[in-house]
Amino acid sequence: MASTSDIRKGLCIHYNHDIFKIIEFLHVKPGKGPAFVRTKLKSVTSGKVIDNTFSAGHKIEEIRVETHSFQFLYKDGEGYHFMNTETFEQIILQENSLDSPGLLKEGEVVKIQINTEDDSPLSVDMPQYVILKVTATEPGLKGNTATNASKPATVETGAEVNVPLFINEGDVIRIDTEKGNYHERMKQ
Repeated sequence: MASTSDIRKGLCIHYNHDIFKIIEFLHVKPGKGPAFVRTKLKSVTSGKVIDNTFSAGHKIEEIRVETHSFQFLYKDGEGYHFMNTETFEQIILQENSLDSPGLLKEGEVVKIQINTEDDSPLSVDMPQYVILKVTATEPGLKGNTATNASKPATVETGAEVNVPLFINEGDVIRIDTEKGNYHERMKQ
């Protein structure tokens, strides 16, 4: 059993007869009253995100997990296919267990947390940034870059990302996977 002081991002817990992953948390100590922890929990089974508040010292049931490196192979009608980089075993995950499936490129290596009790995959942790090529976007107009305006661009995985006006088709960009935002243009 863990307590609220052990709460951290990525921790998997039993809560309300389901398994949840903590995606955000904030320890709050108000001037009056007891301290508490405000959290955002994502259900591993359904993908639903809920807000929850735990009072300080509340006991939570932590799930033992192992983290392994997996390479994304391909997506088909069954789901997303991954291969363990050490044992070469393959697993299939559904879209709701991925945080940002649109940014997942074939060959990308991710970390997958596996429940040690029943060897079931719980969550997929993408790298902080992915590097993708812009396949379609409107051309930026010259002189229109004084403001930090943006335009939609489609990247090689099919995802749509807002980019600055100076980004053109064929440019390679770095994208923050947590927020799904443009980060920077890469040198070619």
